[in-house]
Amino acid sequence: MPEGELSAGLLLRAYQVGIFPMAETRDDDRVFWVDPDMRGVLPLDGFHLSRSLKRSMLKTDFKATMNRDFEGVVKGCAERDETWINDAIFSCYRELHRWGYAHSLEIWDGDELAGGVYGVALGQAFFGESMFSRRRDASKMALAWLVAHLGSSGFRLFDTQFLTDHLASLGAKEVDRATYHRLLSIAVSVNANILAKPLGDAYSVVQRITQMSKRE
Repeated sequence: MPEGELSAGLLLRAYQVGIFPMAETRDDDRVFWVDPDMRGVLPLDGFHLSRSLKRSMLKTDFKATMNRDFEGVVKGCAERDETWINDAIFSCYRELHRWGYAHSLEIWDGDELAGGVYGVALGQAFFGESMFSRRRDASKMALAWLVAHLGSSGFRLFDTQFLTDHLASLGAKEVDRATYHRLLSIAVSVNANILAKPLGDAYSVVQRITQMSKRE
């Protein structure tokens, strides 16, 4: 797809039907659509909070914010040798952020952006796009904060697109396409507000994840 044909509105409609865009490289202006046979999801009551991650969250001075530096998070995610985030895709997410659909969760080490995650919220579904880390465990912390926040904000589906070893270690799993589309249709049919509640501190995040895991 040539760059000019991709728009924020088209991207939003694509999420509603379960597909997402990728580019081969950051310099390739072509975009292709993906609807995997097996889809990665991160159950909001199944996040694996390891002892080491729990210790890192409770003993560091890292702070979490939401939407404080959306572009900084997307740029951080694209700072790698190979990325699917080209200029057209970046521009669309920037527009979705202005519209109130795309969100970022940042982890800060003082005034330095240490890591983060971003994605798109529709109804009770959150479509995680990418994450990055410049400090040890920063991306894991971002996911822990986001899972706890989504769980307390009425969300029911956290789509990770693909299942990686990293995500699997945090509790993510795969579902087949039919199961995913069934979960998606339910999640996008009911509203939830990702901004209705403030982010908790590290202690409340650990407590929330522990409570949700006990109900699993």
